[in-house]
Amino acid sequence: MKVMKLLSAIILLFIFQLPDKGSAETKSNVLNMEELTIQVMPEYSYHPKDKKKDAPLLVGYHGAFKNNAEEAQKGQVVIPLPMDEKNFRIGFVADYSRDLTEMNEIQYELDKENGTISWETSEEIQPQEIYKFVIEYYTDSIKEKDGTKTLTYDFKNFADIGLLNLIFVEPLNSESFKLEPASEQHQKNSYNMNMFLYQSQGMKPGDEKNISLEYKRADDRTTAEIMEAMAGDAKKAGTVKQNDEKMPLWLVITVVGSVTICAAVLLIFIMKKKKVKPVKDYASNDYEAKKSKLRAMLVEGSITEAEYNELIKKLGGRN
Repeated sequence: MKVMKLLSAIILLFIFQLPDKGSAETKSNVLNMEELTIQVMPEYSYHPKDKKKDAPLLVGYHGAFKNNAEEAQKGQVVIPLPMDEKNFRIGFVADYSRDLTEMNEIQYELDKENGTISWETSEEIQPQEIYKFVIEYYTDSIKEKDGTKTLTYDFKNFADIGLLNLIFVEPLNSESFKLEPASEQHQKNSYNMNMFLYQSQGMKPGDEKNISLEYKRADDRTTAEIMEAMAGDAKKAGTVKQNDEKMPLWLVITVVGSVTICAAVLLIFIMKKKKVKPVKDYASNDYEAKKSKLRAMLVEGSITEAEYNELIKKLGGRN
């Protein structure tokens, strides 16, 4: 995958019109990107409109902005994407409701000349409020030679980002899955899918993450198709399976908070193959699922009781 190009020396990320006195005054960079989670998912799913069944690459951006201005903001968000990649196509774009319990699929515009996607925020973003969005796109960047599949993922940062989570998800039924450089942490989810995590704090525009991977895979089904076949046993899948290394607290928070939610979002959208609709009981169900995972981690000794209590508080609940 080619390196994502910067639009200019100082990239314009946001254009928001301030609501005071009905003026058209415009300011840029009124939001700070608190966190960006990128999921790189080889052979996870085909684009709904795909006809040729090549090995697809799905990439998901899950971003969180914070409004540090003194007034509510509503306007246009502009994000660069690697549109020069082979057969680049958008799969899904949405933002979250103010209480973060509902997703709203949104209208967007693509500027292929500048390589950007833009959209209008669904609601005003209040001071100190978090605004979350999801972008999913597909490319045909995976190469195959002599039975070995390879991919080079190069991310060139485009903003000040407080925390970057870069996650590679190994396709089910693959062999000899290797990443270079090696990931900082590894775990398995309830579908026995390997997830490899890299994390960077205080990312600046122009900073890069360059990861190469290779693997072998004889199964021509996507991971989503395999999971559909496993759906009958999905309810029996309980705790998150982990490697032998004890996971640090920051990673537990990331995995239980961000990664679990992201994986659920992808699963809902791709497996149902339809627009995401508001799910009223999502918040409570999601909380119980996270609490159950934490309780299982406490029982197996992956986290201490003090860490368990702290994480429960962060989830907004009680022991």
